[in-house]
Amino acid sequence: MAFVAPKPRPAPFLGTPPAIFPPILGLFGLGLGWRRGADAFGLPAELGDVILGAVTALYLFALAAYLRKLAARPAVLAEDLRILPGRAGVGAMVLCMYLLSAAWLPFGAGIAVAILWAGLAAHLAFLGVLIAVLAAGPAEQRRVTPVWHLNFVGFILAGITAPAVGMAGLGMAILWATGAMAVAIWAESARQFLAAGVPAPLRPLLAIHLAPAAMLGLVAAGLGLAPAAQAFAVLAAILLAVFVLSARWLTAAGFSPFWGAFTFPLAATASLWLTLDGIWRIPGGLALVAATLLVPWIALKVLQLWAKGQLGPKTGAAIA
Repeated sequence: MAFVAPKPRPAPFLGTPPAIFPPILGLFGLGLGWRRGADAFGLPAELGDVILGAVTALYLFALAAYLRKLAARPAVLAEDLRILPGRAGVGAMVLCMYLLSAAWLPFGAGIAVAILWAGLAAHLAFLGVLIAVLAAGPAEQRRVTPVWHLNFVGFILAGITAPAVGMAGLGMAILWATGAMAVAIWAESARQFLAAGVPAPLRPLLAIHLAPAAMLGLVAAGLGLAPAAQAFAVLAAILLAVFVLSARWLTAAGFSPFWGAFTFPLAATASLWLTLDGIWRIPGGLALVAATLLVPWIALKVLQLWAKGQLGPKTGAAIA
């Protein structure tokens, strides 16, 4: 029998897939939702903080794993951004910094502001690389997708912290700029959908269209723009109703890492409705319960794929 030398095992984390980050973004949204839900329903305030503490630890571990891969071979960032799961995942990784900033607000405005500025710097650097990759790639790579909301409208998440730390001007600028971008993406996505539909494996990504409506409403509420916040709450309700009624169609291809797209939009909608209170209090509570059942389940499934070494191959993640 011929001797076959064993294949060397790759160093840990050199294949860390960006697809781990969308469900982590959803878990951050769930923690912030429970922080608002505790206020709305007189529950212990620590509920949200416990969730956010656990998610922060998970995020920092995942971030360190991805940075380990990036340090080994920086070109993997551009390679990850050439494919849709990579663009969604790296975008979510950056956006988590904004929610980490919001999570820190009750414990120290200084730290929250530092994380906010770090998130803005990381987001701008990420966009620089992304735009270069899109410009150099084939034309079909530049096709507008729901993931563009994460990449280009995602700055809206910085608007949670900005008004709370006295930077209302920054929050207002972000609201107007990202609102215009969101409308443009919604319009182009609607045109593409009517012209060609969406393949079954990519349908879960359509849920991302809900996130800008919820976040624009949350930021508007934080800036004291009550009529705008109410309008976005109605838009979020319409979009969520459409997605719930289309659930079988959206999930026709079965479970995949793209289901991470369901997590943050639902949690953000719950936060918006709970923030507005009044007629939105009960819908917000129901949305929070639904998010509590759905978000951790999806996150666990995706993390299990990562632990088994299957998430990278399934999503085409680059290897350092």
